[in-house]
Amino acid sequence: MSTPRLKDLYLNTVRDKLKEQFQYKNAMQIPRITKIVLNMGVGEATQDRKFIEQAAQDLTLIAGQKAVITRARRSEAGFKLREGMAIGTKVTLRTTRMYEFLDRLNTIALPRTRDFRGFNEKSFDGKGNFSVGIKEHIVFPEIDYDKVTKMRGMQVVICTSANTNEEALALLKGFNLPFGGDA
Repeated sequence: MSTPRLKDLYLNTVRDKLKEQFQYKNAMQIPRITKIVLNMGVGEATQDRKFIEQAAQDLTLIAGQKAVITRARRSEAGFKLREGMAIGTKVTLRTTRMYEFLDRLNTIALPRTRDFRGFNEKSFDGKGNFSVGIKEHIVFPEIDYDKVTKMRGMQVVICTSANTNEEALALLKGFNLPFGGDA
């Protein structure tokens, strides 16, 4: 099995640029992407179980890895929620699948997104992790548009080993992720 294109890019180009830019003395200080978490909240699953199953199926197709159903930790009367109820689905990608998903997100899904002008550089959490919401999950080619019953949004969290937002931004720009918009 060959290594993913973005992993080669990281090992051969991005790592050296980051080491030069931030003056790291040790190779282990250089930031890297540790994992990517995909999350899809399904609020209407409290009324009907089939919504959560469809969302988990779609997320499994997008990620190439089985999605896990997330459950409510505590009861919340305002949302008509009981503890243990299914409320969403998520997938955590690491190593090869992580790089392949990032490549598909950057080269296929984002260009298909309507009115996309780049990611907001303020979407970092202060510890080097980047979070972005995607309004329609149908931008991924794995999803058959004709079989979709409801458009769903999803959250993509890219976790890095960077200590600051500046380091993480430089890392993600090295992977050619489009930044600069207020989207």
